[in-house]
Amino acid sequence: MGRGAAVGRPRRRLLWAALLLVLCPGAAGGNWMWLGIASAGAPEKPGCASPPLSGRQKDLCEKKPELVPAIREGARLGLQECRSQFRHERWNCRPPPAARRGLPAAAAAFGHQLSSGTKETAFIYAVTAAGLVHSVTRSCSAGNMTECSCDTNLQTGGSASEGWHWGGCSDDIHYGMWFSRKFLDVPIKNITGKNGSGLAAMNLHNNEAGRQAVAKLMSVDCRCHGVSGSCAVKTCWKTMSSFEKIGHFLKNKYENSIQISDRLKKKLRRKEKSQRKIPIQKEDLLYVNKSPNYCVEDHKLGIPGTQGRECNRTSEGPDGCNLLCCGRGYNTHVVRHVERCECKFVWCCYVRCRRCETMTDVHTCK
Repeated sequence: MGRGAAVGRPRRRLLWAALLLVLCPGAAGGNWMWLGIASAGAPEKPGCASPPLSGRQKDLCEKKPELVPAIREGARLGLQECRSQFRHERWNCRPPPAARRGLPAAAAAFGHQLSSGTKETAFIYAVTAAGLVHSVTRSCSAGNMTECSCDTNLQTGGSASEGWHWGGCSDDIHYGMWFSRKFLDVPIKNITGKNGSGLAAMNLHNNEAGRQAVAKLMSVDCRCHGVSGSCAVKTCWKTMSSFEKIGHFLKNKYENSIQISDRLKKKLRRKEKSQRKIPIQKEDLLYVNKSPNYCVEDHKLGIPGTQGRECNRTSEGPDGCNLLCCGRGYNTHVVRHVERCECKFVWCCYVRCRRCETMTDVHTCK
């Protein structure tokens, strides 16, 4: 491949990214993820001048360049957790390969779901906003920032009667949440088009739901002090949960997500009139449009379908062949695995192993 083709690829990505903003303004808040995703496998790391960033995001990025690695990491966390949580589902957070070619990374990573207003959109916005909070807060605690570090509000105090006190380095989640709001939340008035305000309000709410998940799952860690490990006194600090645990929490919220009206009035409203008196909580995930059929490939919507996906013949869950293959049935083929086994150290000085061979049935959807 010529050098011109290699140079042209990044330019095409930038042009597609700019075009996506024009065609899909409701997705503008999600294209910050390009900072983290486009850098994978690329020789150059994208910076603050990348087209998918809004003017406000570029300004914030340029004022706080030390946070660019954390923004990139937040994007990576969100994408990775999305694919992990949905790896056995009909929608597995991956568009078809044909949809990925030539598209900017944010669109290539999530396809049409980035702006479709479905519950998949809700999860994407929540998990990536949570990823940004998590990565920025970690960066603060690691001492990589000048304006944040540990949570100074928890440096003193505790309970002398119970034998513990605050100490150590508690994660400063307040700064992480502040930066996530400042960087991600696009004012509703900046979103145009049919149903634009409803989609924008939905995305803003789901961003906050992701942040609230990180805050809700904060835990307290302690270290014992005392003679012979008696734990007479404990030093305690607050820390964030693993991002995998946050992902599980958000997946549960996705399973119980709430459909809302696409017409924004004074506040968000449930679509079902009979349920409108039930309050919407900050941690709830909201969606406007029902999900499409993920069983069959649709290039226009960026849906890969489930044909060729590996399934579990004995499972009754979403990864089972009955559900994942959408009733189309499945093919079975035998895979041969050869590996070293029963290795022993022989004096002196080498390892002797046997060559073991196993045959495994693999089932794929028709």
